[in-house]
This record gives sequence, C-alpha cells and structure tokens, in this order.
Amino acid sequence: MKVLQLDVEDMAYELMEPEASVYEESVEKKFRVEDAVVMLVSVEKGDNKKIATRAIDETTGFMQKQKRKLLLIYPFAHLSRNLESPKKAMDILDFMSKYASGKCDTIKAPFGWNKKWSIRIKGHPLAEQLKSFADETGVSSPSEKERDGGEKEEISEAIKQEEKVKSTWYILTPEGELVPRGEFDDSGHENLRKFADYEITKVRTYQQVPPHIKLMQKLQLVDYEPGSDQGNMRFYPNGRLIKGLLERYVTERTVAFGAIEVETPIMYDYDHPALKEYLNRFPSRHYIVKSDNKEFFLRFSADFGQFLLMSDATVSYKQLPFRFYEITRYSFRRELSGELTGLKRLRAFTMPDMHTMCADLDQAKEEFKRQFDFCMSVLDEIGIEKGSYEAAIRMTEEFWKGNDDFIKFLVRTFGKPVLIEMWNFRYAYFDPKFEFNIVDSMGKATALSTVQMDHENGRRYNMTYIDANSNRQFPIILHDSPSGAIERVIYALLEQAAEAEKAGKTPSLPLWLSPTQVRLVPLADRHLDRCTEIAAAMKEKGIRADIDDTDSSLNKKIRNAEQNWVPFVCVIGDKEMESGKLAVRIRGNPKQREMSVEELAQEIVDSVGNMPKASLSLSTLLSKRPIFRG
Repeated sequence: MKVLQLDVEDMAYELMEPEASVYEESVEKKFRVEDAVVMLVSVEKGDNKKIATRAIDETTGFMQKQKRKLLLIYPFAHLSRNLESPKKAMDILDFMSKYASGKCDTIKAPFGWNKKWSIRIKGHPLAEQLKSFADETGVSSPSEKERDGGEKEEISEAIKQEEKVKSTWYILTPEGELVPRGEFDDSGHENLRKFADYEITKVRTYQQVPPHIKLMQKLQLVDYEPGSDQGNMRFYPNGRLIKGLLERYVTERTVAFGAIEVETPIMYDYDHPALKEYLNRFPSRHYIVKSDNKEFFLRFSADFGQFLLMSDATVSYKQLPFRFYEITRYSFRRELSGELTGLKRLRAFTMPDMHTMCADLDQAKEEFKRQFDFCMSVLDEIGIEKGSYEAAIRMTEEFWKGNDDFIKFLVRTFGKPVLIEMWNFRYAYFDPKFEFNIVDSMGKATALSTVQMDHENGRRYNMTYIDANSNRQFPIILHDSPSGAIERVIYALLEQAAEAEKAGKTPSLPLWLSPTQVRLVPLADRHLDRCTEIAAAMKEKGIRADIDDTDSSLNKKIRNAEQNWVPFVCVIGDKEMESGKLAVRIRGNPKQREMSVEELAQEIVDSVGNMPKASLSLSTLLSKRPIFRG
C-alpha cells in the first residue's frame, strides 16, 4: 500500500464521471474539507486489513500530534503500478474508513470516479509524507525502479538481504552480562530504552516537527531548498561557518590520528566489475545518472574511490595499520521520502570517511578498539555529551561466539550498557560494526560515529599488502566515520540544546561553534568607535565579535542577542569608556561580570582551546547584514 499523507488547509473535489466499470454511487457531487489530513491511497496486490490498520494507525497518530480532527481517505491510483483489483481495493478502503471512524471524524471519497480537485497544503516540513506499507514489517520500500513519481533508482542486494535477516536483541553490561532485551531492567537507562525501542520497532517517521528544524531556521543556519530534490539543504552564512569548523576539526583530528588525506570523484561506472559487486553488498539506495550512454552512480561514501586508489598502491606489512581519509562533499543516498527529516536524514550530505588496512583479525580488533576510543573523544571535543548518545554493536552470532571478549572490552570502554544486535547471517560486507546514536527529544535515534570491520572488499578490489615473506595478502579493512555526517552533528547539537531547554536550562551551542561569540552593544553613536576597537582586538585573538549598531532599543538589542544564542554580550556606554572595564552578560548566568577586554578574551581563548577558529561569516556591523529568513 502506498499512501501520500497531506496536512491540508483545505481540499475541494468534484465528481466528473465514472472512470471504471466498478465505482461507488454518490448523490453528492461536490465536497470540501478544511484543516484536515488527507490520505491519497493506492491499494496494491496483497494488501490486507493488517496493512490497512497499520496505515490508519500511523496517520491518526500524526493527527493527534498535529491536533487535527478530520481525516479524508481519497482513492488515488497514481502512486503504484502494482494495483489491486477494483473490487478488492474498494473493500480495503471501506475497511480503512470504518476503522478510522472509530478514532476520528472520517470521510471517504467515492471510488472509481474521475475527479476535479484543488488543494492547499500546510507549510511545515511534515505536511507531505509518502509512505509504503507491507505485510511483514509494516513499512517497506517502494519498488526497485520506480518511486516518488518515477525517478530511477537501484536497490542493492544487501538491502533485500537486510529485510530477510533475523535479528536477536540483547543488552550487554559493562560487567560483561548479556541480557535478552526483554529481560533487562531499564531503570536509570531511559535513553537506552528509547533507543532500543526505536531500533526494534523501526518506526522512522516523525509525527510532529522535530525541534532542530525550528532551531536551524530560527537561528538562520540551515533551511530547505525548494529548487532542489528533497533532502538537499541550503546553508546560510552562519550555518556554513559551523559546518566548515566541524569539517576542519574532524579532518585535523583524523590526520593527527595517523590518516593520510586523499580526494576522489563523486560518480563511478556502474558496470565496473568490483564496484557493481560491492554495490550489492552495501545496504543503501543510490542515484543513477547517464553520460555518453553509460550509467554512473553517485557515491554514497568514500569507499569506491579510496578502494580503487589503494588497489594501485604498494603497501608493506610494516606500514599497517594503514589509514586513508577523505571528507566527502557530497555523498548521496536515495533515502525514502517519508524518512527525510531536517538534518537528520538527507539525500546529499558531507561524510568524514577513514579506511584502515589491517593485516589480520587480531590487528583489526586492536585498531577497532583504538578507533572506538577515538570516536568517543571526537564527539566529546565537539560538544556532544555522552549522556545524549547510546551505543549499538551489531554482529553475526558466529562472530560473537569467537570474539565475545573483544566485544565486552568495547562495552567496558563505553562505560554503560550497550544495545547488541545479533544476526543469523552476514547480509553485508561488515561484521561487526558499532555506532554511537544520538537519541533526540522525540525518542528517535540517529547514528553518528561508526566503525565497521570489512571482510570482503580487500579481495573484491584486489587491495593487497606485502607480508614478511614478500607475498601479497588481502587485508581486513575498517570503515570509520569519526563523527558521522557533518549535517547530523549539527542536528545532534541542536537537539541536545532543545533537550536542555526542555529541562529548564538555557539552550546554547558550544562556544567554539557559536557564529558570534561576543556581541558588543553601544549605548550611543559616540560609543561605536570603542566597540570597533574591541571587536578588532578580539579578532586578533581569533574571537568572533560583532556590533549591534542598529536603531533598536537597548532591551531589543539584548533580546536579539539572547534569541541568537550569543554567549557573551557587552553593553558599552560612558561608564565602560571611562573605566576600561566591560559589564559582561554570560549566556545561562543571571549575574553580570565585570571584566577587562583582555580578561574576557583570555577566558574565551582558554575555553575554545585548540579547536579550529574562523572569522565572522557576516559583516561586523549588524546594520550591514541581510536577513535570510524573516
């Protein structure tokens, strides 16, 4: 079953003439609904009451969150090429209408008519959602070749195998106790409970707008780009500043960890033997493009280019583990439309991607431990608190039986219980893998850092190293994204701030990422020169200071700084001019502090430490800045 769910201001339709031999009689010919949710439904072969119930439950759950009272079920054959017979489709739609009427006011449009209609959709990110429902899992993918209006895509064999694999879920404690998920006492582990429930139920869609979307727009960081495909975002200057700082930080840390940086293309020949084989072992949907009558796919990670590059390199066992790295701007994944959500799940994203050649399983496990610890330190230095994320380790039952001490070591390193997923067979190239998953304010989880142990691609790409006996050997490869996609890091920071606000704290960004670190507010025009001097002194120390020289009142200027999460606000008047001291408002602290310019600068420099620095992305004077979102 395919459902296009729309949150509408209003929808009007008029019955023109029957378009099939099977149709429903209707005395009324014109209909109109307002402030309603509309389900445009294509009933497919094999659909049944179980599927119909799931579809109604999801939509009425969305209605409850959005406080909508009226549901319109509208037969719509244009979402699928695998339609059920008219008679069976009518029966399913009738059942949906009756079932929904027990939950909310429900109208069902007559089946089998050619209709003239008009519609106005509400203007929020979840107002349009395309969903696909199937019998076994509740939600499934559209067909391999046609989705979302017919764009061509390919679905790998790994995705098909992932749907068949049987998972058993456990919690592994730092003490080494493996407990079936259903028997674990969640007390004191609320985040872990939410994460485990999310992973096991696999309900990925949101029923209301996540806080980070409102925040990224309010702070004029990131926004949707209506001129592009879904899941492609525009970054305003301050958003680009944050993104650039994160890119620099992760790259500098990874190079310092021992990786060499490379750059590779964004598209690859679909018929290249090694690439095509690997595509079918990678659980991701991808874009296909044509050039000169050949098909290419857009990369969804740095794997392809890095593996081809390393297959041409000569590497000695003495150089192992050998690490190579690229930050991909961009990687592309053809995610399901209904799962695209703000910065959490995108179709174009920036991925820091390190691959490590290891001699054998023992070396791979030791390097895996180092990278596990490395990923924790990266998230910590960025400013993502350990209490905000949970760990999952996924592997085959076979790997666990032979390597349980290794897995237990990772959990001890993490220091709190970890979700364990065990597969009955290996459906992709990796075994095991871990992720650190941020759990947001709505109980949804998203992977950030990850390391995967790859047993296949050394041989597949003919990547080799020379051993001590001068023989060529295939390595085990580790795939590591130290932070996860950069866009997801921003999502995590904003959701973390939203959680803080929910708990009664003041939301903020880490100081090193705040687009403006110091806001200078002159009381009168005669104080502007002094503000300019202070801003210049701050800039020399790598501090971003701007000046509110607008015509707004003092209270409005201070409120504007608070609304934009500026960490330090200094009002400059005659008193400050004479004393040389600043009255500093510190975000989250109700008490003002008196400090010299040098003392304030030193406090910021000490707090930022060795994190990357950058200049303001906009003019120092607020009066010179455009407003990107009113």
